[in-house]
Parts: sequence; C-alpha cells; structure tokens
Amino acid sequence: MIVPLIVPGTQLDLSADEVGLASWYGAKFHKRRTASGELFDMKALTAAHPTLPFGSLVCVRSQATGRSVVVRINDRGPHTRKRVIDLSRGAAEVLGMVGLGLKPVELFALDDGARDCPMP
Repeated sequence: MIVPLIVPGTQLDLSADEVGLASWYGAKFHKRRTASGELFDMKALTAAHPTLPFGSLVCVRSQATGRSVVVRINDRGPHTRKRVIDLSRGAAEVLGMVGLGLKPVELFALDDGARDCPMP
C-alpha cells in the first residue's frame, strides 16, 4: 500500500500551468484531419493547443462554470493570441460552455498516468 506523504507546513502547488480564454469547434471540422493526422471527432474529449505534444493530457477547468474535463491534445491552435486552447464540442459540453462563446479557463498539464484534474 502506498500512502502519499505530505509534510505539515508544506504547500502543494495547485496553480494552473496556463490561464486564458477557451473556444470550441465542432460540426464544420467533424471528420477532417487534425494536425496530428487523426480525424477530428467533435464528440471526443480532445483539444487543440499551440505547443503541447500530441497525446498530452490536459485538465481544463472553466472559471465560469467551475466544471472541469480532461482532454487529449490532437490538433494545433488556437490561431489567435487571445485564446489558450480550442476544445472539441464534446469537451465544451462537459464544461457547460456551448452557446457561451469564449470563456476563461485554467489549464493543468497532467503527468504520465494521471487521469484526474487537481482539486480546486
């Protein structure tokens, strides 16, 4: 049994790796090739990021709704400096941001094997 050790007085760094605006894309790009070469599935939990390696897992937390989702990076974008990530429609639905336009988010890059978002 492995028990995580937290030394009293130690602060855990749960700050976001990146903060900014997120948008989403869907039907117009459904079944088109992404920058990684795979077909875009608007219902999958995927996203486009300008620099993270393809296959990276990222926790995206909406500052507007408080909801979070883990996405896999499979595309490049957004292609504007005003946004930090473009989400698939499926991921945007989980976050409750479909129909809301651009929304502020926090991004947390997940380590190998991690599948959950850090607690707020």
